[in-house]
Amino acid sequence: MYLYHYAMKKIPFGHTPDTELFCQTQTHIEALNVLLFSINSGEAFCKIIGEVGCGKTMLCRVLIRQLESKRKLAYIPNPNLDANALRYTLAKELGLRIKKDCREDQLTQSIQNRLIKLNKSHGPVVLIIDEAQAMSDEALETLRLFTNIETEQQKLLQIVLFAQPELNKKLKQTNLRQLNQRITFSYQLRKLTTQQVLSYIHHRLNVVSLKQRVKVSLVEAILIRFFSRGTPRIINTICHKALLLGFAKKQFSLSLINIIKASYDTDGVDSFILKHVKTIITLALLGVSTTALAFLGGV
Repeated sequence: MYLYHYAMKKIPFGHTPDTELFCQTQTHIEALNVLLFSINSGEAFCKIIGEVGCGKTMLCRVLIRQLESKRKLAYIPNPNLDANALRYTLAKELGLRIKKDCREDQLTQSIQNRLIKLNKSHGPVVLIIDEAQAMSDEALETLRLFTNIETEQQKLLQIVLFAQPELNKKLKQTNLRQLNQRITFSYQLRKLTTQQVLSYIHHRLNVVSLKQRVKVSLVEAILIRFFSRGTPRIINTICHKALLLGFAKKQFSLSLINIIKASYDTDGVDSFILKHVKTIITLALLGVSTTALAFLGGV
């Protein structure tokens, strides 16, 4: 691998949500602030919406890291469950041992008792659900019913949903209107601008680099933004492949040619965008200003 060549301690652009590599872009910090404010305010529900690859799972891990020493957390990364399976999963996250033949009412009562006990020492439990768009209507309604468990002063369970935009469509259904009304705080993640892409790349390289060997120019960032449309996951893929190509050529930069080759080889890059490659290269070679290139990149 290229780690020794570039003097890096680990891969900077992997797809694993490593919180050490979390870049505080404006949209991700705004989302995190919304989450923390909602939780600290005692709200029953809040949600973060973002397209595929926009950094929801990374944000989810950052939130867990910030809360784990302060609150009791329950985390469900794969919520493609029916209502009863959701109850069992929550019970397990709360440390309960439930028999398979346990009746629904008994299971619900056990969860309620556990939440009351945990509240005395840790405050309300924070349930974090990733990929919430995969939840069935029945499971979502079960979540709403769980938030009815409360004392006179506060909720015993607070729920944070991370989801793709499909969840918003689902919540507009008449049968889920009560749940939708309970979501006080919501935030939509935005894609990164060119300047944010440049900062994002620099941040990840700075975190992993033992020596500052890899150079990234504004024009390269413009090109990456153009191909990725500001989606962090695609940015990671393009940069990782460009570094591999640079390693093979004994280079120490991403380089325009390597970025283009990496983009051609990356799923998620629109074929329509790839058709503009020749235009971008020609303009760059002719010395067209970075402002004009940024305009083409859709900043």
